Amino acid sequence: MSTVAPTVKLSGIARTLIQEKLLTEEEATAIQTKANAANTPFLTHLIASKKLSAASVAASSAKAFGFPYFNLDAYNIDYLPSKKIDSQLMLSHRVLALQARSNVLFVAISDPTNLHALDSVQFQMGMALSPVIVEDDKLGRLIDKVIEASDTSMKSLHTDDEFDLGEDVGQTVEEEAQAQEVDDAPVVKFLNKILIDAINMGASDLHFEPYEKFYRIRYRVDGMLREITQPPLAIKEKLASRIKIISSLDISEKRIPQDGRMKLVLSKTRTIDFRVSTLPLIHGEKIVMRILDPSSATLGIEALGYEPIQKERLLNAVSRPYGLVLVTGPTGSGKTVSLYTCLNILNNPGVNISTAEDPCEIPLPGINQVNVNDKQGLTFAAALKSFLRQDPDIIMIGEIRDLETADMAIKAASTGHMVLSTLHTNDAPSTLTRLLNMGVAPFNIASAVSLITAQRLARRLCKSCKVPIDVPKDALLGVGFREEDFNASWQLYGAKEGGCEMCNDGYKGRVGIYQVMPITDEISRIIMTNGNAHDIKDQAEREGVNDLRRSGILKVMQGLTSIEEVEACTNE
Repeated sequence: MSTVAPTVKLSGIARTLIQEKLLTEEEATAIQTKANAANTPFLTHLIASKKLSAASVAASSAKAFGFPYFNLDAYNIDYLPSKKIDSQLMLSHRVLALQARSNVLFVAISDPTNLHALDSVQFQMGMALSPVIVEDDKLGRLIDKVIEASDTSMKSLHTDDEFDLGEDVGQTVEEEAQAQEVDDAPVVKFLNKILIDAINMGASDLHFEPYEKFYRIRYRVDGMLREITQPPLAIKEKLASRIKIISSLDISEKRIPQDGRMKLVLSKTRTIDFRVSTLPLIHGEKIVMRILDPSSATLGIEALGYEPIQKERLLNAVSRPYGLVLVTGPTGSGKTVSLYTCLNILNNPGVNISTAEDPCEIPLPGINQVNVNDKQGLTFAAALKSFLRQDPDIIMIGEIRDLETADMAIKAASTGHMVLSTLHTNDAPSTLTRLLNMGVAPFNIASAVSLITAQRLARRLCKSCKVPIDVPKDALLGVGFREEDFNASWQLYGAKEGGCEMCNDGYKGRVGIYQVMPITDEISRIIMTNGNAHDIKDQAEREGVNDLRRSGILKVMQGLTSIEEVEACTNE
């Protein structure tokens, strides 16, 4: 029985190019099929395939439809009309407003057969349209540039008259709540811009800080706090109320701290969660928002910065059917991302994974996640006790804080479960003594703990502007370099003063520095004989485990970060 291949519906521009004899029907059909499969426009796929150049397509389209042909290389982005087409409309329909004259809007478009795009723009802008044909690849680049400029330009926003909101003197809680039922457009606009800018800059946290004479907003970018703007002091109450409303917090409660959560939908495929914390200060409420990007949990272990031997040790430990794997480090050192990365590796239909977190930062499909709530009695220990009755294979505990949780985690690890958790300690060896100080028996630690990894995050040197530097050998030896290091070929780099347009003061992004210590028989014997952290550290070094400083120096030798960064985050 023969089957008939489904007919591919050609786009208008594809049919036009066939009529102009620039493409055969077979070529157009093949490109249209691939474009449909990749969910990309026909023109974009055509130009990427190099069958035709963007310039030849634009020239042919202009001639066929009688529209003017314009070279976007000659266009200055500063001359864009003040009333812009919606960003989502620009991206989805590949159309850009170039100039407004009277009631006519000149729009750049690469596919003049896309009448739906023109209708949508005309409906949104309320103006007559005059299409201008441009090259598709240049149009795409300019649209990206326009959206990026629109998202990141907020310096002048707080000086606009519309943000002169005035003081709410003597306003009651009831009146304030009623006032907030109607969105305050300037505040909504300002907050949305602050959030989008933070995401575009790669910030991890936002700080809204009220003081007696001023109000400031800071971002934490690559681990460093940077002041972004100082909006009018009068905006602080309205901004705090707006954040509380969208985070499902009580806007009338300003005397005690509150914790909440909000979500920002960027597109159909990307949503960013924010963890919100309020803290009453003497001049108002400080609000800190942690950006929780789900894409960070799916980076893969290769992107985290483990050395090959460290990655091998970690994967060997988490792939065992049982045991306790601990990730340690201070707040903001990337422990959660490391744990989620391990869970993603282990997550498959054949295992039952349960997590207890405070709070659940990133939703992971296929994993049973529980929000710890101490006020309601749902502690880490209570959640873990319930997990053990739910037939688990893998358990993740957000943090081991007390003896009860530690005992239950070790019990679970000793009875056929893989357990992952975190502790706040300085390095891997001191984690074992911390468990001893909690009251966990040495025998239980030695038999249950499989591996401990300590970690820090150092700022990564900007690839575009990092500069080679020379440092005297004696100084390098004082930092922690070894004599054998100088037998190899490598180059030291430092941050360029002031950085470049691609980075922040010479740094862009962060790289992990790790100490990955498996619990071997020798280390177990030291634990059993009540050895201290120094004894464990010495034995680990004999077994080839690099401490944090040594791991940082290897990153310096690879040109990934600077000596100053390693010294700052692995201060011994």
